[in-house]
Amino acid sequence: MPCPLLLRCTLVAPLLVAAPAAAQDEDEQLWLQVNTAVPLGRDVRLTLEQIARVGDRAGGLFQTEFGGILGYKVASNVELGLGYRKVGMHKGTTAANEDRLRQQIVGTFGAVVTRLRLDARFHPGGNEIGFRIRPLVRYNHRLGAGRPALFVSHESFYLPNTTRWGQRRGYERMRNIIGVAMPLGRQVAADIGYLNQYRLASDDARAQVDHALTIQLSINLGAGETPPADD
Repeated sequence: MPCPLLLRCTLVAPLLVAAPAAAQDEDEQLWLQVNTAVPLGRDVRLTLEQIARVGDRAGGLFQTEFGGILGYKVASNVELGLGYRKVGMHKGTTAANEDRLRQQIVGTFGAVVTRLRLDARFHPGGNEIGFRIRPLVRYNHRLGAGRPALFVSHESFYLPNTTRWGQRRGYERMRNIIGVAMPLGRQVAADIGYLNQYRLASDDARAQVDHALTIQLSINLGAGETPPADD
């Protein structure tokens, strides 16, 4: 059974945040997201996504993301997804706007949710496609029916190829979140937590640690529960 191993990995993940080092930058941020799931059939749904990220170092809004993902349930606890996201950069950040195609598989095993996502990044700086592999595992500890749940999650980012426009092959970053999931109604729920993102140093940038308050609102317009998985 994969669940005990995944659970151990999830519980250990927040401890993997790198210890403070002299050669790293830190930033305090606010991450906001709204997901709206719209049923298109018995096993098919479209989830529309809106993301805004604000940071102290940028002096305000520095990133927005808009898109959607089409999900098809192939089993009671497994869903396949295919989607698109438009990423916009603001406040003079050095990163450029980009388009992303995404493929993913989400599995729910009781209190454990896993997601394996493949991003295909299209960048204005060149014709090469930058691929990114993002495995995520999340554990939800329910406090009772209709009551809030505690959760912890870990996500890794691995880049399998190098591009001339700036992507470098290798392990790029990790995200760890600890928080509370709160039902706000029959079809609405909110995840509120602390997010720690550690980006490894590269040839032209120091390591970076982001401390973020993350708030994610999920609206489910159909029957059934949307598997909780952080973005």
